[in-house]
Amino acid sequence: MSSIALFYCNFVLEEELKKQLAATTGYTIVCDIDLLEDVAHRSGMDLKKVQRAVFGAKSVFNQFTLEKERAQAWLKTAVANVLLGDGIILCGLSALLVPSAVTHVLRVAVFDEKRNRIQRALEEGMTEKGAEKLLKKCDDEALDFSMLVHGKPFSDTSFYDISIPAGELTAREMAQLILEHYHRPGILATEASRQAARDLGIAADAELALVLKGYTPTVLCENGCVTLKVNKSSFNFTRLAETMRGIISSVDGVKSIEVLASGDSAVSIIRDQQFSLPPKVLLVDDERDFVQTLSERLVTRQYGSYPVFDGEQALECLETETPDVMVLDLKMPGVQGLEVLEKTKKAKPEIEIIVLTGHGSEDDRATCLKMGAFDYLQKPVDIKQLTEVIDKAYKKVADEKLKSIEGGV
Repeated sequence: MSSIALFYCNFVLEEELKKQLAATTGYTIVCDIDLLEDVAHRSGMDLKKVQRAVFGAKSVFNQFTLEKERAQAWLKTAVANVLLGDGIILCGLSALLVPSAVTHVLRVAVFDEKRNRIQRALEEGMTEKGAEKLLKKCDDEALDFSMLVHGKPFSDTSFYDISIPAGELTAREMAQLILEHYHRPGILATEASRQAARDLGIAADAELALVLKGYTPTVLCENGCVTLKVNKSSFNFTRLAETMRGIISSVDGVKSIEVLASGDSAVSIIRDQQFSLPPKVLLVDDERDFVQTLSERLVTRQYGSYPVFDGEQALECLETETPDVMVLDLKMPGVQGLEVLEKTKKAKPEIEIIVLTGHGSEDDRATCLKMGAFDYLQKPVDIKQLTEVIDKAYKKVADEKLKSIEGGV
């Protein structure tokens, strides 16, 4: 028994198609959301956070947290576990993770022209504007994911064994086309194909073990032999290679480990200490030189720091990001610090805000604390004093998160 990997654009009769395939084959449907729920359960991450990290835009703090790499490594392990079984219809963006070497899984894509997809959305009760917005969002997510996984857009037909233009076809007709290809001898399971599925799992487990320690090399696996590709400019390559070998030597199924210097891999960084997530600190100040220097000094002290230069940028950033701590200036052109404080506490009260200003007064201090600021500091501030306050604010955030987790158990 084999399986099917089904990638599709939205509004191509995908729900009806999945039902037709499941009814005809008796196979189990596994969608992106099923895998994400599994990742959230096994990783301890919030489901929405996992979904955003895997399929959303990369966070401005990602270079410090490796949140996207961690979530995607977890997703690869989930897909690999699914492929070790049979009788599965793997649906959605996750289908793009199935390598061509896993030949007992039929890789299918269903596309259609934009005008046809919008028409179907209208028939489902959506407005044309709403449909266009949703199509763009979904297609952008698929494109970003495909470029990350393959370095090519999802429209590249080399990713699939069969590509179906939905057009005027019914879901039943599309299912029949898929099953015609599915029953060809080339889709039968072989030992080589089974090994390729196992290799996907070994590579995924190795990648997860490395990223949880703060390392992000390219990980490949063939017949249990793991190859790590590290940027050739990495400092102390020999030491880095030994460290990474030690991390994945105990991963199940690994027979050998080779570390290669490569010019097309992400730079890996030596991490002498246990990798842990740093506080995510958003700096908001219109004095560019000051805030950039402050950000650099925080980064050298292992804080995930990101600067913006006015209140409007800060509020825009908060639409997609949730820092742990905000260090906020009061007097800025345009949107003032007090307005940022008020709107932040209303929209995301879990963010602790430290006001850092050179133009404040005791009245300002009292107002800020009343509005929910964690602390109020005057410029110039000693970096040691500031980091101590950030640590206290971060501890409060962490404690609240822990209470929330314990309360939900």
